[in-house]
Amino acid sequence: MSSQPATSAPTALDLTLDGGALTAQLVDFPSVSGDEQALADAVEAALRTLPHLTVDRYGNNVVARTDFGRAERVLLAGHLDTVPIADNLPSRVEGDLLWGCGTTDMKSGVAVQLRLAATLTDANRDLTFVFYDCEEIDAARNGLGHLAAQHPDWLAADFAVLLEPSGAMVEGGCQGTVRAKVTLTGTRAHAARSWLGDNAIHQAAVVLGRLADYQPRRVEIDGLEYREGLNAVRIEGGVAGNVIPDECVVTVNFRYAPDRSEAEAAAHVREVFQGFQVEVTDSAPGALPGLAQPAAQAFLAATGGSARAKYGWTDVARFSALGVPAVNYGPGDPNLAHKRDEHCSLSAIAECERRLRDWLTAGR
Repeated sequence: MSSQPATSAPTALDLTLDGGALTAQLVDFPSVSGDEQALADAVEAALRTLPHLTVDRYGNNVVARTDFGRAERVLLAGHLDTVPIADNLPSRVEGDLLWGCGTTDMKSGVAVQLRLAATLTDANRDLTFVFYDCEEIDAARNGLGHLAAQHPDWLAADFAVLLEPSGAMVEGGCQGTVRAKVTLTGTRAHAARSWLGDNAIHQAAVVLGRLADYQPRRVEIDGLEYREGLNAVRIEGGVAGNVIPDECVVTVNFRYAPDRSEAEAAAHVREVFQGFQVEVTDSAPGALPGLAQPAAQAFLAATGGSARAKYGWTDVARFSALGVPAVNYGPGDPNLAHKRDEHCSLSAIAECERRLRDWLTAGR
């Protein structure tokens, strides 16, 4: 690969390039959320040249599948979009590092998908490759969600790997999340005659006390420990500098282990704040790791034999909702995602591809 920056965006993808060079080519396609069409066009065009794949498209979401007649089907998924560019295009190479917007999150993972799609013509499992848009913005625009709603059959599989950055370590499932508003009410009065009022902000002390005393669960699932957490993330209240406030709202966020359902998680939040008005404002389910599945066990063995719980929410939850066990596994460092100095190791990209290839060709 050349260490000189590209002078203009590419118009096509070359799937004969190695993983690092292909990542650079993907990075040099600007694809901020909502502007993925050019890259989706290039992905579709490149995949349609491969006779062993059936390619479908819905919006800027591209799905390619093999039909080898295998007993199991594995799905590999990655999003095409990035956060807004931060003066970090075009890509550049310095030693073993590729720099640029999306190198870690997650065009290195997409490059691995494309390399495998192009070269695995006789894999030990049938394969589905999903490339989707709008992951980095509102959930309502998420392309994987649109596929799940409109073409769930395209996503049918026995096991899925989301190539989100994980430092090339398996991160099983993901936490669920609930955000809720706890509203405290009082009586408004002049601050000079506070005994005539009831200060709603002062009542927040009880809510904050319950949070301070809260003992979060630690749950082991498939050998992975998920740690829950319930925290205040915002407090709103006050009318003026001389008014006793009659309302205060404490927003809390509950990150929960995937053995709870969304309904159970919401019920738990209401139980913790029993006696107060609680309104759930946002919710997303967790995802079980599914590491007991034979495909997952083979995957763990091929990727080093160790895994950790995913702290945070990812699109593996969408697969879990479809009954497809899923893990996160990608070459990028998640701590570098969305940063101005985002970069990814070229050797990590190659190693991630090698491990996945070994898993998908073992016994062939």
